[in-house]
Amino acid sequence: MTLDDLRVFVAVCRAGSLSAVARELGCTQSAVSQHVRRLEREVGLGLVERQARGVVPTRAGRILERAAADGIAGLDLALRRLDELVRGDGGTVRIATGGTTVRHFMAGAVVEFRGRYPEVSLEFQTENSSRGCFDALADHGLDLAWVTLGPPVRGVEQRAVAELPWVLAVHADDELAGRERIEAEELAGLRIVGLPERSTSRAHLDTAYRELGIPVSASDTSVADWDTAILLAELGLGHAVVPALPGLPGPGHPGLRFLPVPALPPLAVGWAVRGWDTLSPAAHAFADTVARHCSDAGTTDPHRHADGKPAPAP
Repeated sequence: MTLDDLRVFVAVCRAGSLSAVARELGCTQSAVSQHVRRLEREVGLGLVERQARGVVPTRAGRILERAAADGIAGLDLALRRLDELVRGDGGTVRIATGGTTVRHFMAGAVVEFRGRYPEVSLEFQTENSSRGCFDALADHGLDLAWVTLGPPVRGVEQRAVAELPWVLAVHADDELAGRERIEAEELAGLRIVGLPERSTSRAHLDTAYRELGIPVSASDTSVADWDTAILLAELGLGHAVVPALPGLPGPGHPGLRFLPVPALPPLAVGWAVRGWDTLSPAAHAFADTVARHCSDAGTTDPHRHADGKPAPAP
């Protein structure tokens, strides 16, 4: 059993196809099959099942794939750390983020970090959801992932950085625009733009609605991210319940008002890593810089109004 055997086997399980892995590696399908057969001979069990449209791992294959994927990702990260020590340069910090993360949470931190550590490269890998960030962290040897915190994920440590209160985005001409706050029960009569399906933030919000007994009307409009929900509210296509993102109010949205909804529990966001003790000094420094900027921006206080002023007492 070699490391190459395990790498190829994991790739086959993920792709569900011997030919796809062969194309990716620039080798023959027979060569890919040899890696898998060698593992099967060594463990004494079948690891994949051939089907009409590819292959799927057997029960034994799933056990080996999970263990091998975790080990390979950790080994790749360690080898990268060692290479940085050998070369003696600043290395690279690799971060998985959502589509709007850098703009809302990291812009100032990136500028400060590059000024303090000009020799360190920053690489951002954009994912469509926190789930995608978790997967990228596990599969691609990334250093950090910025996520909406949720249930525990095997092999991943989550650390909260900020708690974001929820606000209702309404058009400036809306009859609600002059209000100081919105009560939870008032949401029941509004057409709310739907947040991304299967996202952690959507699940958090749906749970809060159920616990508060709020029958929110289904919307015929749904979006892939918070910024798009805000844009649709600005265009007058509905109301949007979104987290009070840093920099949300201000000249960028002159046609909107953001009204606190104090009854909704705040949304926790922050870092996910495979292990804080394995991060490079540069990755630690970047994570700390982002956390400090979020704190300075007031995003860690769930009792502040979206415009930075204290919200009315509930």
